[in-house]
Amino acid sequence: MRHRDGRPVRIVLAKPGLDGHDRGVKVIAMALRDAGAEVIYVGLRRSPEEILRTARDEGADVVGLSVLSGAHLALCDQLVRLRHEYDCDDLPIVVGGTIPDLDVDVLLHSGVAAVYPVGSDLREVVASIATLATRA
Repeated sequence: MRHRDGRPVRIVLAKPGLDGHDRGVKVIAMALRDAGAEVIYVGLRRSPEEILRTARDEGADVVGLSVLSGAHLALCDQLVRLRHEYDCDDLPIVVGGTIPDLDVDVLLHSGVAAVYPVGSDLREVVASIATLATRA
């Protein structure tokens, strides 16, 4: 998973809010790493500000969130709104986890680039993130 100039794609992954279950995000991290991406996992219970600061400082191509707590709408809204403050206006934000079908369109219309509910095919998730990360 590389850019046209040969540099690896950089993905920041995080568990925002009070969510404490991180098995799924670690599976995604390993799959992205195995596909050639540089993965920066900032860990559990990170604020939107911490996540965006890390993304900016690390030169991330995509931010991926894992949310199982049901707070995905509020957390994603915060991240999308704060991107400008961190000079990350065009940074794609993706979210995976326990996302009800009714919330997928809400998230996409709010500015989230992609949504991966529980049960999403791992290969499709990796391919989708690669496409977002390498778009010109």
